[in-house]
Amino acid sequence: MDIVYAHGEATISDVLAEMPDPPARGALGRLMTILETKGHLKHHARGREYIYQPTVPVQKAGPSAMRRVVDTFFGGSLRQAVAAHLAQKDTDISDDELKRLAELIRQARGKGR
Repeated sequence: MDIVYAHGEATISDVLAEMPDPPARGALGRLMTILETKGHLKHHARGREYIYQPTVPVQKAGPSAMRRVVDTFFGGSLRQAVAAHLAQKDTDISDDELKRLAELIRQARGKGR
């Protein structure tokens, strides 16, 4: 899904070319079919290849995906998820980002969260 979202659309060949350790072509094709059946992708044909596109804009899919990650890997704790992200050696947060995060926290407090 990351590759399809990054390009707006992608063929199985496109996805295979960008995956660091790709599965067999048939396995990826089955996965794409499953994602389509579940409503995450749609396709149209171009010659003999299918062109896959996401069914939900990335701006709408992002918050839902984030919630699933926080729930799955951090027991629903946003604090633990943020702490894990900040603990990564390659995390680089600018002063502007920190100010924006502080503002978002102030806004959330103002809404009773």
